[in-house]
Amino acid sequence: MTHYIHNINPVIFELGGPLAVRWYGISYLMGFLAAILLLRHWSKKGEFQVPVSEVSNFVVLLAFFGVFLGGRLGYVLLYNFDLFLNNPLSVFKVWEGGMASHGGLVGMILFMLWYAKKHQHSFWNLADNMVCTASLGIAFGRLANFINGELWGRPSQVAWAVIFPQANDPILTPRHPSQIYQAFAEGFLVFGIILLLRRTAWSKRPGALSAGYLVLYALARISMEFFREPDSTIYFGWLTKGQLYSILMIVGAAGIAWKKNLFKKQTGHAKDLIYD
Repeated sequence: MTHYIHNINPVIFELGGPLAVRWYGISYLMGFLAAILLLRHWSKKGEFQVPVSEVSNFVVLLAFFGVFLGGRLGYVLLYNFDLFLNNPLSVFKVWEGGMASHGGLVGMILFMLWYAKKHQHSFWNLADNMVCTASLGIAFGRLANFINGELWGRPSQVAWAVIFPQANDPILTPRHPSQIYQAFAEGFLVFGIILLLRRTAWSKRPGALSAGYLVLYALARISMEFFREPDSTIYFGWLTKGQLYSILMIVGAAGIAWKKNLFKKQTGHAKDLIYD
């Protein structure tokens, strides 16, 4: 059986030195543009508290302080701490790849807490709307992982398996294109489900969509990790770091559900529910 050998150039064109226009950057740009368009639409409908004129600034700041800073720090501290100890400046070498979705999530939460306090918005209004866009960013990011030939899958002989020379495997073992699996499951599938949940009365409760997203993403990530080549740290002989952090997300969702009484029978009409 002949398998596809990954040979996609991650660089679209060079700008000189380490600077270049890369598919990785384009993927993030597409995610942020999608977020801006959706949030502007919901702001016009009165569902998102950030004024329409401020949505773009909100997303740009969220992207830098939440996604990029949080995602990069998360990758270095959670998945590659030895590299950080040997070369602390490596945290700034984003062109070498390496972003952690769990770190990006923490970064987004911290930024939204600050932004909500500064502008006197409801944190839950910000969070519940942002999670409806987050999966698109993850989907585009996973597709960029495939283009970069990073975060490859476990060995497999399925017809669509891909050989990743970047894995430094001398026998060129075919592997699951797990990045594409993750783009679909963690990205587009979760996005579609969240949009359906958004149309329900339950989703109008503050924190409901945030809790729902944490559970959906965690379940998708845990499932897809079985197809992805694990990092060097395995717990109990099967549990990867990504799965462990995802389990903590489910615990966090349970905490939100308990704190916001999301399992309590709803009284009144959805339109009467307001963000505190």
